[in-house]
Amino acid sequence: MEKKIDILSVGEVLIDFIGHEINTSINRTKDYHRFLGGSPTNVAVNASRLGLNAVLVATCGQDGLGDYIIRKLKANGVQTDYIFKSEEKPTSVIFVSKSTETPDFIPYREADCEIYPSQISDELLLSSKIFHTTCFALSRNPARETILERAERAKELGLKLSIDLNFSERIWPNRPEAIEIIQRYLATDPLVKISEDDCYRLFASMKSEDYIFEFFHAMGAQTICLTKGKKGVVLSDKEKGLIFQDALPVKEIKDATGAGDAFWTGFLYAQLHKRTLNESITIAQKLAGIKLQNVGRLPDDMNINQLII
Repeated sequence: MEKKIDILSVGEVLIDFIGHEINTSINRTKDYHRFLGGSPTNVAVNASRLGLNAVLVATCGQDGLGDYIIRKLKANGVQTDYIFKSEEKPTSVIFVSKSTETPDFIPYREADCEIYPSQISDELLLSSKIFHTTCFALSRNPARETILERAERAKELGLKLSIDLNFSERIWPNRPEAIEIIQRYLATDPLVKISEDDCYRLFASMKSEDYIFEFFHAMGAQTICLTKGKKGVVLSDKEKGLIFQDALPVKEIKDATGAGDAFWTGFLYAQLHKRTLNESITIAQKLAGIKLQNVGRLPDDMNINQLII
């Protein structure tokens, strides 16, 4: 079967209400602006903006916010045929502080975890190249079991897998359970993206790069990308070893929300275009840099050719 879908992004779709005042706590933020959110959603939208064919598998509510989500996804060229609208639960919402560092957030989770196997057929898998998900999406059932089972099937069918280990104890309080589920997903040898902040939250302490890479390699992942904000990126690959790249300079950071998703979309884009790991990191950093300078989604006037040169 022809693989027409570049990235099959599976997981949370929600509304981010991002604070209007920069570097202000949620406690003191007066005004919020509404944005399409959810890490797999951001990846699908970003991928579509880069000219890839992206499909989002997710669930929202049968409500006004759900209608807004579908409208925004269609406007960004993302296929919405596999988005389920729950009549029992409203659309999930997260309030986020606007920050130049790691943003604070308060989640109100409802429909996002209602993902069912019927949304991810073998036919859909067979027509896809990359199966991508997140730690957030794996944190609750029925989405968890659906994603795990379908990811294992995707591996059998020859897809490349991917995960953003965006762990937060506020989303997933049970760390031992989280590590157990992560191990099951990493047995499919996905491309792994994790940030220093994610590691600190997952291990509840600071760990060395050696510890982090050994931990996840032992679970089955060959390629692990550790993002360190202003301190750059370190990638560990079982065959090619360690690759370090400094952070690219950014003129003015306006909003860090979604920068990690932009980075990973750039990385997956580069991998789909058979770029080296070094080139993939550079393209990922360029896309993250563009996102850091814009509030909400990536800008309309993005020059993709400049990005990938």
